[in-house]
Amino acid sequence: MTTEDEKPPTTAPPAGSAQRALVGRLSWGLADQAVSSMTNFAVGIYVARSLGLAAFGVFSLAWVTYGVVLNVSRGLATDPLVVRFSGVPEASWRGAVARSSGTALGVGVAIGAACLVAGPALGGRVGAAFVCLGVTLPGLLLQDAWRFSFFAAGAGRKAFVNDVVWGVALVPALIAAAHVGSVAAFVLAWGASATVAAGYGCVQSGIRPRPAGARGWLREQRDLGYRYLVENTCLSGASQLRAYGLGAIVGVGAVGAVRGAELLLGPFLAVLMGLSLVTVPEAARVLRQAPHRLGAFCLLLGGGQAAAALLWGGALLLMPDRLGELVLGGVWHSASELIVPVTLGVAGAGLGTGAAAGLRALGAARRSLRSQLFASVAYVGGGLGGAAVAGTVGSAWGVAAATVGGSAVWWLQLRSALSEHRQNSIPEVRTS
Repeated sequence: MTTEDEKPPTTAPPAGSAQRALVGRLSWGLADQAVSSMTNFAVGIYVARSLGLAAFGVFSLAWVTYGVVLNVSRGLATDPLVVRFSGVPEASWRGAVARSSGTALGVGVAIGAACLVAGPALGGRVGAAFVCLGVTLPGLLLQDAWRFSFFAAGAGRKAFVNDVVWGVALVPALIAAAHVGSVAAFVLAWGASATVAAGYGCVQSGIRPRPAGARGWLREQRDLGYRYLVENTCLSGASQLRAYGLGAIVGVGAVGAVRGAELLLGPFLAVLMGLSLVTVPEAARVLRQAPHRLGAFCLLLGGGQAAAALLWGGALLLMPDRLGELVLGGVWHSASELIVPVTLGVAGAGLGTGAAAGLRALGAARRSLRSQLFASVAYVGGGLGGAAVAGTVGSAWGVAAATVGGSAVWWLQLRSALSEHRQNSIPEVRTS
């Protein structure tokens, strides 16, 4: 097992070989994320068109809850796995994956049980949706754990195939849910199809998850796991708080409108998330090989993503209403009013990811956590403050302003971290 402070071999591979390897890693990351995002996009569009704005808002509450739980699982289970067991001997990788996937499964069972208790207490469509989410959380989290396990082994193709299996299983499940016509049925269809892919992941890897090894895994990885847990859940928790608060202040239809606007940016977000699978490792390579170029690399990474988001948002503004209604149905008119602020928010987040990759590569954990906490507090404050002042549109503009401000903090922290790194790299001159 390696640690964050250990240095990899200094012998660099030939330039052409390194570039081909990078293209391969990037290609499978993009392909896998494209399938995953297309699956999520299809579910959102199908539910929006089938159930209407209010019911779609209820579905979105379950969706953002899953996002928070997913980040808990990644922080405790798969993020430490990727850091410490990428490129290790197969026997070491297999043992770590068994315990890591068991940890993810245990998180799903524990939080799923909480959802089963909370669902009846909430009652109505929201309660039923949370009951179905609780039933399917173990399969949802295990499927995600297989994806990261395969990438840690350099087998991105297997992650891609696993997501394809989920997509194929989702088709009949959605058709069956449409016949039932309830939010709970769609949540169950989405989660059950993920469980099918999770089972196939066991076949692909030949590994059985070991929930009994979760305690040992958490103890061994506590120096990374709990830090990543806080970082990962800050923003997703803020998103959940904003969704619940927006639903309470304006109504669940407002949650559906925001989710609809985010769905319109889905294809771009697929590229953004696919790149995120490789940005930190590539930033670390730049730091080892040419540390003076890390700042420029992060600026190119973040600036490129921000520019791409603005271009995509500009294209959405030109979308005819007829096409928008075809995609989102009755959700389109509410969602279309939010395209500009949501695009600016995504552009700000994209710019910030460049700085975040640099901070992780530098191992500047305190600065990274500080930035994430500020961004999360600003996100909740801007989203709910805007909702109180100007409803759904005000919430979207508040989030956009908060995201851009948060990005500025990320870059200020990266600049300070780079300065510290340069100072620490200068050898001391001893005087006689």
